[in-house]
Amino acid sequence: MQETLDKMYFYLVQYGLNFVAAILIFVIGKWAARIVSNLLEQILLKAKAEKTLASFGKHIAYGTMLTFVAIAALNKMGVETNSFLAIIGAAGLAVGLALQGSLSNFAAGVMMILFQPFRIGDYVEAGGAEGSVSEIQIFSTIIITKDKKRVIVPNSKITGDKITVHPK
Repeated sequence: MQETLDKMYFYLVQYGLNFVAAILIFVIGKWAARIVSNLLEQILLKAKAEKTLASFGKHIAYGTMLTFVAIAALNKMGVETNSFLAIIGAAGLAVGLALQGSLSNFAAGVMMILFQPFRIGDYVEAGGAEGSVSEIQIFSTIIITKDKKRVIVPNSKITGDKITVHPK
């Protein structure tokens, strides 16, 4: 009987400590992820990046860090995490392929926000449309034509072609 109690005590101490360590890793990691993602947002806003881009960057950074924190906590508990990493990689590839067009529009939108080939209010010829830029969004740009039509142009079409910015 004493031998059984000793084994139970040994396993309780060994796995209990790993469980407590995993919880600490998760709690501290979540706290650190929140701080780092908020800091990233503040840095982007101070660098005069678009609010939409700063918020998006914050959420992507937080989600990515939280995923790695959860995997580290599971690994501390003794769970094999190699399969999780393979699943995350495969899911990322599948999502990337499924959203290829949207991701190219997103990347073009980020480039346009960062490099600003034109600004809101400029009169441009871009992506097969001509008019005043009303709004630059993450996936598309809204151009108002001379006859007051609202044209929504995908950002990848704008960056993939020539852009003519007319002087004011």
